[in-house]
Amino acid sequence: MPTPLILTNARLILADDTFIGSLAVEAGKIVMIQRGPASHADAIDCQGDDVIPGLVELHTDNLEKHLMPRNGVLWPVLPAVITHDAQCVAAGITTVFDALSVGDLEGESVRLDTLHSAFAAINEGRDSGLLRADHLFHLRCELAWPDLLPTLKELIDHPAVRLLSLMDHTPGQRQYRDLAQYRTYYAKKKVAWTEETFLDAVKERQRLQQVHVPDNKAQVLAMARHRGLVLASHDDTEPEHIAEARYDGIALSEFPTTLAAAQAARDAAMLTIMGAPNVVRGRSHSGNVAALELARAGLLDILSSDYVPVSLLDGAYRLVRDGGMTLSAAIATVTATPAKAAGLADRGQLETGRLADLVRVSHRGSLAHIRAVWKAGERVF
Repeated sequence: MPTPLILTNARLILADDTFIGSLAVEAGKIVMIQRGPASHADAIDCQGDDVIPGLVELHTDNLEKHLMPRNGVLWPVLPAVITHDAQCVAAGITTVFDALSVGDLEGESVRLDTLHSAFAAINEGRDSGLLRADHLFHLRCELAWPDLLPTLKELIDHPAVRLLSLMDHTPGQRQYRDLAQYRTYYAKKKVAWTEETFLDAVKERQRLQQVHVPDNKAQVLAMARHRGLVLASHDDTEPEHIAEARYDGIALSEFPTTLAAAQAARDAAMLTIMGAPNVVRGRSHSGNVAALELARAGLLDILSSDYVPVSLLDGAYRLVRDGGMTLSAAIATVTATPAKAAGLADRGQLETGRLADLVRVSHRGSLAHIRAVWKAGERVF
């Protein structure tokens, strides 16, 4: 019989309690949680470090950086996926929803060029046992993209597809309601527009929205409902966006851009997801509402690392220091709440019978330092 994993002298962060105690794992699951020390000779002394559930990430496009490490350089896909997975695990993330964009209004992009190859490589890595974390799919549906429906139909029936988000990045509304900000954002991506070509691009994207969004949205919603998939809205800006999402049966508001939208989401019993980089930096990189402002107002439910995996754990602890949250509530934003929102009832909490996805965290001043990560009781970092 394999030696059971026993952690002792750990600060255990439970859903509604925090104490120094011990935890035991057998057959990949938590089988014992107790206050005080464990006497087992092989117990690992955590020296007072925190032990929390493995982090659950609902939206990361971190893979894109490994697929194109430099502008114009496409990297071999499976090695990129393995590197992305290792980076996530090193950040304490044991369940990863890889957010793959089905469509892009900017034409040629790494997202369009690598969608199918990345999807296939993630599946190959999982099926071959090359990945340390659990990888599931979050398909980001760009509603104004003309080829959305046929492309989505090629992917949606894979069993690892669990979450869809409905996006509309048409300039002049939502995230890009300020056209000057829209132009500035894409200038950073080396998109060279003259005044004339910029206005032409805006006009063309707005035309695509009028032509494609109504039917694409209706069919995506029908496909999701038929398959029982979780749905998220994206970049809600006005309370009307929340009302529309709730009417459509959407449960998650992903990255609301204003306090008013976040408040409307709370009033509509929707969960709000904000970016952990926003928390770490103290502000949005796009000029939207600060995540800490929502936390202090009691309007933040889930954090996503978005484009920086290491931000997820750091962001959770910053919610305690700067956002007025209790430690258990802050850790829940990256563990229990996203797990429940995604329908993953077997993880996300330190509780007997749950998967032993665990992270040991020490503190060096304000730095949360990951010392070990276990996936189903097996050490992976």
